[in-house]
Amino acid sequence: MQDREGETTEGGLSAMSQDSAAVPDAARKLAARRRREIVAVLLFSGGPIFESSIPLSVFGIDRQDAGVPRYRLLVCAGEDAPLRTTGGLELSAPYGLEAISRAGTVVVPAWRSITQAPPPAALDALRRAHEEGARIVGLCTGAFVLAAAGLLDGRPATTHWMYAPTLAKRYPSVHVDPRELFVDDGDVLTSAGTAAGIDLCLHIVRTDHGADAANALARRLVVPPRRTASDMGHQRYLDRSLPEEIGADPLAEVVAWALEHLHEQFDVETLAARAYMSRRTFDRRFRSLTGSAPLQWLITQRVLQAQRLLETSDYSVDEVAGRCGFRSPVALRGHFRRQLGASPAAYRTAYRARRPQNGGPDPALRPERADRPERERAMLGAGSGERYAAAALAGHGLATAEAAEAGKPQSDAYAARLPESPVGRGTGRPVLPGQRERPVG
Repeated sequence: MQDREGETTEGGLSAMSQDSAAVPDAARKLAARRRREIVAVLLFSGGPIFESSIPLSVFGIDRQDAGVPRYRLLVCAGEDAPLRTTGGLELSAPYGLEAISRAGTVVVPAWRSITQAPPPAALDALRRAHEEGARIVGLCTGAFVLAAAGLLDGRPATTHWMYAPTLAKRYPSVHVDPRELFVDDGDVLTSAGTAAGIDLCLHIVRTDHGADAANALARRLVVPPRRTASDMGHQRYLDRSLPEEIGADPLAEVVAWALEHLHEQFDVETLAARAYMSRRTFDRRFRSLTGSAPLQWLITQRVLQAQRLLETSDYSVDEVAGRCGFRSPVALRGHFRRQLGASPAAYRTAYRARRPQNGGPDPALRPERADRPERERAMLGAGSGERYAAAALAGHGLATAEAAEAGKPQSDAYAARLPESPVGRGTGRPVLPGQRERPVG
């Protein structure tokens, strides 16, 4: 897949990972006018600058001297200029939607707001590209654009954990798994939050050109060549992920009660009774609201509470089980391993090994406070990411200028974020990012 005439790609459509089971070849053949080595990056106004810069840096810089095969980059405006982004910048893309017709790989790095519908013209261009065999990639909330185009129907996908429930609710035919770093479904690929976009782009290079090329690129970018679920330095992260619309729903009170009483043993029937609904009606309403079955949601919240107690207290695993509403330590261990890929004891050991300066739980943390749910985690600063992104924009045909007037639209979906984490199925063995144990759907 070199940028030279007559050279061919190694495999057309990508596989899950070189270490995992191969996915079936896509039925569509790449149109003659499209070239796999031509990568179109679709930018929108209001998009976050960091996510936008990731594919530009990976696919837009000639690093052949370091053993990285070259791609041709086309930066395309997904809507009329000017494209306003974070940091008070305006971007001027050298190409429009028509340039996508030449690309064999189309990347949507992010979408400005999960509450807004993408431009119809951009969705049409993505559908045409996919029909003609192009590989379509959505980074972070770019998955919402792919879903709006219908490209994720019946497929597995992921996105930022904070927005996964909304994606699942809005597009019920999409099999959303927020625990994955990225999902490679052959001709459609999606990634989780910011850092996972780098992981997916490296995976594409690895799929196209092999591990040596991907490793060389990772060295140049000074990032890990392959993050996995067994990398305990980047532990999987669960959260009380719920769609933002739940606050206005009558079930919000029931959900709030459940979160405050996780230490008690109750089941979905209890929640249905508090909502004055039958179990069947409650299941249907809860799923339509959150995109998740109530039983699975409740188990996930109990596991999350156990995760917090293992991090912040000296309670034994048996005590943690009782304080999280599990009927027995065996039940806790089973659910914990399935969702986080490790036993509770192994998780606590790994967590403390990563934080030797803490010396274990805060001695000022009293047991009676340790089992209270935390409302927030420490937020990451965006300064270094903004500097990296601004530097990556240089040399890609993107002109930047400071916004002259105040009040320009900012992305309401991209405040500082919680730490990203690799993910995988909880099988008790190392799982590669993007790997699935069984087909979904």
